[in-house]
Amino acid sequence: MGLGPINGIPAHVLFVHVVVVLVPLTALALILCAALPSVMRRFGLALPALALVSLISVPLTTNAGEWLERHVDRDPLVRRHTELGDELLPWVIGLFLVSAAVWWTYRRAARRTPAAGGSTGTVGTPLCMAAAVLSLVVGVGAGVQVYRIGDSGAKAAWHDADSSTANPERG
Repeated sequence: MGLGPINGIPAHVLFVHVVVVLVPLTALALILCAALPSVMRRFGLALPALALVSLISVPLTTNAGEWLERHVDRDPLVRRHTELGDELLPWVIGLFLVSAAVWWTYRRAARRTPAAGGSTGTVGTPLCMAAAVLSLVVGVGAGVQVYRIGDSGAKAAWHDADSSTANPERG
């Protein structure tokens, strides 16, 4: 099936902007929240909520991309972009799961030490250190994958664009 055009524009072209913004933003927020409890205190439930919206946006975008793929010429660059796009979902699932775990761990620690607000006593624990390392791995992995997908999509969309046909009056 697939999501077709929205107001004449392929849905993939619209949805991809959500993924390109939210996935790296979620990755950055996760890394900061895992490393700095003061940031986690400010984010609270917004961290796993942001990760959930990112997670929902990826299948919508890939579904719309599959529709678009069926409506453009067969091309190795498009095929490569599609393959890379299919590899993003596991990274974003990881972002969501680690975000939920970091939020849950912070809440649990904050309940144990309400006077300190959970802000200092948990940074050095092995669980928090592991969460910070895992957050870094998943966050960087997701960000790199978004970059790779975007780069391949740009090459697929613009590979036959010839600058010599540009309007010479525009400079």
